[in-house]
Amino acid sequence: MRLSAFARNNMINKKVNSVQEALHGIENGMTLMLGGFGLCGIPENAIAELVKKGTNNLTCISNNAGVDDFGLGLLLQKKQIKKMISSYVGENAEFERQMLSGELDVELIPQGTLAERCRAAQAGIPAFYTPAGYGTEVAEGKESREFNGKMHIMEHAFKADFAIVKAWKGDEAGNLVFKGTARNFNPCMCGAGKITVAEVEELVPVGTLDPNQVHIPGILIQRIFQGEKFEKRIEQRTIRQR
Repeated sequence: MRLSAFARNNMINKKVNSVQEALHGIENGMTLMLGGFGLCGIPENAIAELVKKGTNNLTCISNNAGVDDFGLGLLLQKKQIKKMISSYVGENAEFERQMLSGELDVELIPQGTLAERCRAAQAGIPAFYTPAGYGTEVAEGKESREFNGKMHIMEHAFKADFAIVKAWKGDEAGNLVFKGTARNFNPCMCGAGKITVAEVEELVPVGTLDPNQVHIPGILIQRIFQGEKFEKRIEQRTIRQR
C-alpha cells in the first residue's frame, strides 16, 4: 500500500523513542496486562524496564508468570507483584512458592475465560456468561444462570491501567502483525487497558504493511516502540532421539 505525502504527514503517529517513554505513567499499585504464552511473545524489554524501575505492588494479568529467571519471573524475584491473575502456574518454582506461602495473591482462571475477559474488555463488554467453572471453586460468589438447559456463571471483563503487548512488526500508526504462537493473548489484550503499549521487533513507516496482513488496527494502540536484543527463550526444548 502506498500513501500520498499528504496522507502520511497527517497520519496519527503512535511511535515513542524508548521503552522508558512507552511505560511513562505506570505507577505502584497499578493493574497491568502482559501478553505472551509461556515464554513466547512476551514483551521482554518492557518487563526488564519494570524490573529496573522497581515498580511494585502490581497486579499482573497474564496467562502465566514466566520462569524463575525470565519474563514475569523477574518481577516475582524482586517481589514487585502483589497479585497474579493467570491460568497456569507453569514451570515457575518461585511463583509456586510465593503462592503456597501466602506471599502472593493468586487468582487462577480457566484459560478460555482469561482470554474472553481480555477480549470483552477490548470490545467494551462489561460481563458475559460461560459454563466453564460452574460447580467448582471458580464459581464461588458469582452469579449463575441457566441457558438452554446448562448452567453458566457470569464473568466480568478485566479492568487494567495498561496493556503491554509484543508483536513481530508494527508501523508508526500502531498497526500490528503477530507471528506464530505470539498471536495468542497479545491480540485480545490490545485496547483492553486504558493505555496499550506495543513492543515490536521491527517498526516500519506507515504504508509499509500489507493491510490484508494486519492483525490489530492502530486505533487500539496508544504507544509503539521498537524493542532490542530479544532473547526469545524456549521454555522446554524437546528433540527427537537419533
